[in-house]
Amino acid sequence: MARKAGAAEAACKHCGSPSPAGSEFCCSGCAYVYRMIHEQGLDAYYQIKDDVTVPADAALGQSRDYSWLSSLQAEAEAQVAESGRMPRLQLSVQGLSCAGCVWLIERVFSKQAGAGRIEINAQTGQVRLSWRTDTNPAFDAADFAATLQRFNYLLGPAGTDGASSGESRDLAKRIGLCGAFAMNVMLFTLPAYFGMEASFTYAGLFNTLSLGFGTLSLLAGGGYFLTRAVRALREGVMHIDLPIAVGILGAYLGSFYGWVTGQEAYTYFDFVAGFILLMLVGRWAQVAAVERNQRRLLQQQPTPPRLRVYGDDGAVKELRPDELKTGQTFGVGMGQTVPVEAKLATAEADLNLAWINGEAEPRVFRAGQTVPAGAQNVGRGEVRLTATQDWAQSMLSELLEPVERKNEGERLIERVIQGYLIAIFVIATLAGLGWWWATGDGLHAGAIVTAVLVVSCPCALGLAFPLADEMATVALRKRGMFVRAGDLWGRLQYVRKVVFDKTGTLTLENPVLVEREALDRLSRNARAALHALVRDNPHPVSRALMEALVAGDLPPAMEGQITETVGQGVSLGEWSLGRAGWRDSGAADGATVLTRNGEVMARLHFRDEARRDATVEIQRLRERGLDTFILSGDETSKVAAMARELGLPPDNAYGNQSPQAKAAWLLEHGAQDALMLGDGANDSLAFDAARCRGTPVIHRGVLAEKADFYYLGQGLGGLRALFEVNDVRRRTHWVLLVFMIAYNVTAVGLAVTGHMNPLFAAVLMPLSSLATLVIVGIGMRRAWH
Repeated sequence: MARKAGAAEAACKHCGSPSPAGSEFCCSGCAYVYRMIHEQGLDAYYQIKDDVTVPADAALGQSRDYSWLSSLQAEAEAQVAESGRMPRLQLSVQGLSCAGCVWLIERVFSKQAGAGRIEINAQTGQVRLSWRTDTNPAFDAADFAATLQRFNYLLGPAGTDGASSGESRDLAKRIGLCGAFAMNVMLFTLPAYFGMEASFTYAGLFNTLSLGFGTLSLLAGGGYFLTRAVRALREGVMHIDLPIAVGILGAYLGSFYGWVTGQEAYTYFDFVAGFILLMLVGRWAQVAAVERNQRRLLQQQPTPPRLRVYGDDGAVKELRPDELKTGQTFGVGMGQTVPVEAKLATAEADLNLAWINGEAEPRVFRAGQTVPAGAQNVGRGEVRLTATQDWAQSMLSELLEPVERKNEGERLIERVIQGYLIAIFVIATLAGLGWWWATGDGLHAGAIVTAVLVVSCPCALGLAFPLADEMATVALRKRGMFVRAGDLWGRLQYVRKVVFDKTGTLTLENPVLVEREALDRLSRNARAALHALVRDNPHPVSRALMEALVAGDLPPAMEGQITETVGQGVSLGEWSLGRAGWRDSGAADGATVLTRNGEVMARLHFRDEARRDATVEIQRLRERGLDTFILSGDETSKVAAMARELGLPPDNAYGNQSPQAKAAWLLEHGAQDALMLGDGANDSLAFDAARCRGTPVIHRGVLAEKADFYYLGQGLGGLRALFEVNDVRRRTHWVLLVFMIAYNVTAVGLAVTGHMNPLFAAVLMPLSSLATLVIVGIGMRRAWH
């Protein structure tokens, strides 16, 4: 039965996320990292870190192949072998949250044999390290990566250098330039506001310099919005950049005309420069928040390890998975994935299909049986298979194929933009015609048109709306929810149903040990043996036991050779861990038994358990009017049982769903209003179909790249937070819209009636911007609670 969230939750002592009532930690991973940090004298980390950081997830206890890193280390050392310089590597790191993470990684690196210098860029998620090659023992990059993994940081190949390609970095450069230009424009405009006569010797020079710096602002900053507005129009999208571009262009052209004709009533170069600067700041805040979440993930996953391919003549060669051909016999090592459908050539093998069909329990395959692509070898030895298809025909290839999606706009914003543009153009045209008809003065009529376009510039749309989005993104991060797609907010408005995968999404990634106290009753020697039997073992039961072990006193693993009996268990000398009835005389009741010389030391039971707050959180989603469904590849009976446990109607739960069937179900029942939540490759096609998608698993590097958001921790509370924060954000948007309408009615009214001038506009614009920021600050306060 899933535990219900009811009692007050405390903050986890490691990550600061909510933890179950009565517990100091949100998960065993956090308990393990917390203890390890203190044991190694690194507890100053908790004085530096942010209040809320990324929870330690299941990744820290899972074996990962770092052979790619060993290869990079060898290449780096070979490159400098003759020069005597220290070899260097640049890598990406996943899990950086704050300055505390940087400090912790630096300290861990300094303890490595041969460690040289390490530079960590928390902004780009990149790390550069160097090491000495004359030490004994020698520096081992793979060992350093494995050590970092135990602290919940993952190293990966160096991704794109954020310093050169990040949009926020580009915007920051533009802000720097436009800030300088705006100050210069103000410097040469202020004398006119303070009474400088047109006949003053340097008046013409000052006006020309204002034109020059205003033009530079247009080129350096305005070009960003103009380009994007043109691109959006070509795609038939009513984007927020369109009214910004119209405001910038109208104000600049009017000012340029005023400079040419010497009409000061037309010149708003200070306004142009200031407006561009504010719009850039607003956009930077929005983009930087999303990029920060994206940088928490590895930009590039390690290349899948090459497979050993065995020829008929006994020759062995290594090929990439995508180079496999039908009929070739290849080997798959412990923890590796079978890339193509193949027939098993080894006598027996333990293979887990959870990644491909959601079936949690591994299966024993025997020689000649067909193994589907995506099966994971959870045995300790290499498994040999004969490919029955090429990579291009593989279902795994199809599931991993990236799919391009069109950016989504917000319906509310798009309608406002449409109405805004029509209203401003109509008012400006009518005002110009009206003044021309009434006065016969075309120049004055043109000044009125310019004033209307200037004072109606959409500060709320360009500055305050992005700021509200940025604050919503930061507020969610504090609650373990990370937005990684800038158009997530636009997609959320359409969501009417939430579709969960079961294994790893509604349930935890690993089965749960029913009686954790059974491990506490073991002697330290028995726990050391158990540690050795489950360490680096990809079997779900082993991972669950490892997760339970790290939550308590974890002794060093017992030394010795591990042997495996496929389909039964593993042994180490007189110790064994396996199916009930294998090495013990008890009943074969499905338990996992730890024995010593056949004597039962512990009889362990596991179960798939829904996340601790799943029942409550799903009920709350339904109370919001969201239909909730389960689509799983697991057996129908297990899915139905999960639905009953969670209080879902039987018709809302579907088992035995293939990846194609999941996608087909979404398309048939309305993918355009669906939020899909999944964790494995078997959810990839459904991800492609759904309008919105999220994942609770980021260390596999499969769905994280496709997800609009990801959430960490052991609960589903972050999902509810996503909708609640979006509610607050949308209410704030509405208040901003009301203010924007009131402001524009007043300001445009003044412009139409001829009471607006450049000085008045220069004062009014920053005041209105300040007012919108105050509205955002007040409106978004509730998002933090």
